[in-house]
Amino acid sequence: MRGRETEALSVRESEAERKECEHEKDLERLKLLRPMDDDFMRGMLKDDMPLAEFMVRIILDKPDFRFIRFETQADLKQVTGARSVIFDGLGTEDSGRKIDLEVQREDKGAEPERARYHSSVLDVENLKKGQDFSELPDTCVIFITEKDFYAEGKSIYHIERMNVTRGLPFNDRSMILYVNGEYDGDDDLGYLMHDFRCSDPDKMHYGEMADRVRYLKESSEGVSQMCKIMEDMRDEARAEGRAEGRAEGVSEGEKNNSIKIAIRMIANNESDVKIQDYTDLSPEDIQALRSGQTVTA
Repeated sequence: MRGRETEALSVRESEAERKECEHEKDLERLKLLRPMDDDFMRGMLKDDMPLAEFMVRIILDKPDFRFIRFETQADLKQVTGARSVIFDGLGTEDSGRKIDLEVQREDKGAEPERARYHSSVLDVENLKKGQDFSELPDTCVIFITEKDFYAEGKSIYHIERMNVTRGLPFNDRSMILYVNGEYDGDDDLGYLMHDFRCSDPDKMHYGEMADRVRYLKESSEGVSQMCKIMEDMRDEARAEGRAEGRAEGVSEGEKNNSIKIAIRMIANNESDVKIQDYTDLSPEDIQALRSGQTVTA
């Protein structure tokens, strides 16, 4: 019996050490995170409808834009057996239009089919049994992508359905916007995208963005909130990895996140030892990244 108790104690101590190590890594990662990063944007938008309004106001070029309702990580699935969708931010404009706000770093997650699915879920979620189709609300899906998804240098790619035969809009009152995260024009949207790419609040254009970043990185409450979010996302990734049977429970999402962090640490002239400590990447992966090679999950 004593042997089992000793073994159980050792397991608990190892788990506590693992959590403490992960917490220390999270604190270091937090310094490098930007609004464009998934986990940080989750903290940026949480319980901050005015900030979400501020972002959408600039994107839509609509100074009087207002939300009457906004939530983060909304999990929607009306149809039994259908794939659920978790929206980064889901709001209702004062006009009744439904707005889905998504921050997407990987091109793979911004494919047109995903935008179509998000738009369709908004429709299914907002038409109840017995309602007429004309009662569907206007919808707008906004993808803010780190790269220029269509590689044409535009600030925003505005997408609506067309009646191709007539050469006229289909007028189904649905809209999809791809916002180019690389856009650096000398205008409001260019300044906003700069702030999305920036990790230092002192270098941001907009006080609304800087104040929120500063709170999440420098206040004890904000840091605790972000550490909890990073822990939750890590647990979600592990659960997904286990569900998909990945070796050693390490998910593709976890390694992709480590690669992104390592690239920024390399840009900040951090040592290989420190990068390996904070990302768990192999020395070979780190050297490959330093030489500009692609490292895959």
